[in-house]
Amino acid sequence: MQDGPTATESLHEQTLARLKNQEALVAAGREAHPYRYPRTHATRDVLAAHPDSLTPGDTWEGETYALAGRVMTMRDMGKVAFVNLQDEHGTLQLFLRKNDLEDYALVRHLDLGDIVGVTGHPFVTKTGQLTLHVTSWQPLVKSMHPLPSKFHGLTDEELRARRRYLDLMVTPGAKEKFQARSRLIRSIRTFLDERGFMEVEGPTLQAIAGGTEAKPFQTHHNALGHDFYLRIALELHLKRLLVGGFEKVFEIGRVYRNEGIDRTHNPEFTMLELYWAYVDYTDILALVEDLMSGLARELHGTHLIPYQGRTLDFSAPFARVDYVGSLREHVPGLDFDPLDLGRLRAFCDERYPQWKGVPDYKLLDKLFGEHVEPLLVNPTFVMDHPLAISPLAKKHRDREGVTERFELFASGFELANAFSELNDAADQRRRFEAQSARRDAGDDEAHAQDEDFLLALEYGMPPAGGLGIGIDRLAMLLTDSDSIRDVLLFPLLRPEHGRAPGSDPSADDK
Repeated sequence: MQDGPTATESLHEQTLARLKNQEALVAAGREAHPYRYPRTHATRDVLAAHPDSLTPGDTWEGETYALAGRVMTMRDMGKVAFVNLQDEHGTLQLFLRKNDLEDYALVRHLDLGDIVGVTGHPFVTKTGQLTLHVTSWQPLVKSMHPLPSKFHGLTDEELRARRRYLDLMVTPGAKEKFQARSRLIRSIRTFLDERGFMEVEGPTLQAIAGGTEAKPFQTHHNALGHDFYLRIALELHLKRLLVGGFEKVFEIGRVYRNEGIDRTHNPEFTMLELYWAYVDYTDILALVEDLMSGLARELHGTHLIPYQGRTLDFSAPFARVDYVGSLREHVPGLDFDPLDLGRLRAFCDERYPQWKGVPDYKLLDKLFGEHVEPLLVNPTFVMDHPLAISPLAKKHRDREGVTERFELFASGFELANAFSELNDAADQRRRFEAQSARRDAGDDEAHAQDEDFLLALEYGMPPAGGLGIGIDRLAMLLTDSDSIRDVLLFPLLRPEHGRAPGSDPSADDK
């Protein structure tokens, strides 16, 4: 004996009811899927036309608006109905009355989630709410599933990412995050364009995945009969363009790294990389400082940015700390030069036995991540990284064992990475050979040797500064998002299994 319908059966019944409503609309002469609707305005246009204090009873019959959007709430009171219509730009209340509409009886066949077109004029209700008095309406498409979590959006974080279309539809503030991300990228392009940088596009499929230390994804090209890799960085092809004679280039594009997924990592993500001939990392630092402080003001109107309960100050100049010096200051018991990798290995084996499988040179970043990164709350440039972890940066002109490299951190995670770029072909070859030895020893993140890139360097690359910025993490920061998932429209997720055919995708959130 069953206690009642299961969730799947209940959802199936709702879908059948919606199909019957669609059949009723079609029987009454309405198209199930019309080709277009002559929309003249968006909801925000109505609201913008009447922004000031409103008096109940005000009406503007001379103003006509044709809107289209999704039905989010509906109160049918017999002879009148109030509907909340949502489009990309906002929500507006609609008023439908039997005395005004010959086809008012068809309103009962509307369901939450349906997309409709309406025409009418604005007025103010007795409660003081600006509303569109509908004089004609047209169903445009029937939603076959009920909307999840009425009024509150989706509460399951994985479901929000997996069913992003529902998240955008019903979660307060979801659209705004992605609109802000779009403005962020547009502002970066404008900033660089105004400074004479040219946007270019490099290959996504590469015979050798280079430009950083990371494990790539591998694929096979049938026609060429050859394995290729999805790119892990944009760097090496952009540098080839400096060799060719372009002096200021940048790319904003997807890169792919076969790594874990956590709060600040997704295996595919968006990078900005730029290269600027005849400058060094100090010039790039000034550029980054100018860019970041400008983006904060562009998106927030101020240099003070709220992030996860803290206020970050993006006013220039940003703080600067020395990489090696910060390790000495903040790692307990580290009383020797951390660039001595032999002593560092023994030190970490004793105090951090969980790192015994970590290559010697990576212990530097492990210690930095453990003890220093969490302290970098306000925007901070970390300067002069060890040579052992910087295979593409120039050696520091005044200091042994370190490079002319900086990273920008804020709220404890990295936002940007920059070098005085290595353009000594012989030195680059030696470093690649050292990386190759690490790969042969089993380090699948070590840099592969790219002979074509070395050949390009041998033709001569001008002195240059280079920069990489993680767009997703920057979007996290500037939209007050705790997870990278919240600023990726479609983050990588484990494939879904076990959902019953025809079941509502939002059922998990009921």
